[in-house]
Amino acid sequence: MEEQSAQDNTPIFQRIKDYLLGEIASGRWKEGDMVPSEQALVRQFGVSRMTVNRAVRELTAEQVLTRRQGAGTFVAPRKFEATLLEIRNIADEIRSRGRSHRSSPQLLEQARPGDALAAQFELAPGTPLFHSVIVHFEDEVPLQVEDRWVNPASAPAYLQQDFSTITPNEHLMKAAPLDRATYSIEALPATRDVAAMLGIEAQACCLVLRRKTWSGGRVASVATMWHPGQLSQYTGDVA
Repeated sequence: MEEQSAQDNTPIFQRIKDYLLGEIASGRWKEGDMVPSEQALVRQFGVSRMTVNRAVRELTAEQVLTRRQGAGTFVAPRKFEATLLEIRNIADEIRSRGRSHRSSPQLLEQARPGDALAAQFELAPGTPLFHSVIVHFEDEVPLQVEDRWVNPASAPAYLQQDFSTITPNEHLMKAAPLDRATYSIEALPATRDVAAMLGIEAQACCLVLRRKTWSGGRVASVATMWHPGQLSQYTGDVA
């Protein structure tokens, strides 16, 4: 019988997994860092070695941790899902897992960006851009907040799209085929607005992907995509 928390019905092994995942998502433990030994976790949580072993074993199978014989257990190299890097359309990625996708547009407008954002597009300050904020759901669970700015010269019909039925990625792949892209990934606390859209606590840890794409020799879009830390996975290969 699984050991359970005295406060709720969550199995202790799951609480240990959540603790380990939280330390990694927060950035306190980075790729290659050694995690506490099973014996240390036994003392910390006051549970059996078998319970701790299950938590560590499952995270190893999920490629979050890696074990080195005679050395210990370490944070594994991150192999981010294609969804995070947007190499595949998020709707297709979710459906490939046998899940249902739904998107909910929160904002669709033409706006004047700040000077720093205009500079990312290599445009003069105050040049109007298209702006969208969309929440993507997997089986009705919020998976991603996509905050995207788009160059009207690259996708002039962007504001006319129904982003409850197609994704910005689907439209942009047709209107502005990708030349190249750059990205960065970091762990950040959720802003109040992002937390409300994802249904998580404000300041909860999120995995944040910033992606900039070019098409036809110009910057086509700049997107920031927020993912709840506890739902982000480090599996899959990126070509």
